[in-house]
Amino acid sequence: MPVLCLLLVLSSLVGCADPRYWVDVVGPNNVIRARVSVEIANTPEQRTLGLMYRHTLAEDAGMLFVFKAPARVSFWMKNTLIPLDIIFADADGKIIGIVRNAEPLSERWLSVDGLSKYVLEVNAGFCARHGIVPGDRLEFAGFKPEAQS
Repeated sequence: MPVLCLLLVLSSLVGCADPRYWVDVVGPNNVIRARVSVEIANTPEQRTLGLMYRHTLAEDAGMLFVFKAPARVSFWMKNTLIPLDIIFADADGKIIGIVRNAEPLSERWLSVDGLSKYVLEVNAGFCARHGIVPGDRLEFAGFKPEAQS
């Protein structure tokens, strides 16, 4: 009987495990500047909620927003409690701009020039700590992000 209970517990834990997705931020000469464990926001509902209401974000974690087509996108920090760096990338993953140290709870719209297909939110200061700059690129480790709806 104890073995059966253990198997049930283990199977329930495995069934609840969230898949991990990794995004590498790559600089010149294919040097990986940082690896980020990401949650993917690829539906309208997920993109709307984003990182709102969270009190913490692990140092190597972030949220990857995926859009159906490249567009000029804007973000705000309403209901977002932690300061963020917001990295905007085109359809090829090339970083076209960064909003650094976005102010928590602000309703000011934040964007960069150009069309973005991907936006990566990470803790404020992450880009400075890792030397991430426009022209670097996002590479998706073992998955292809697709927008839904």
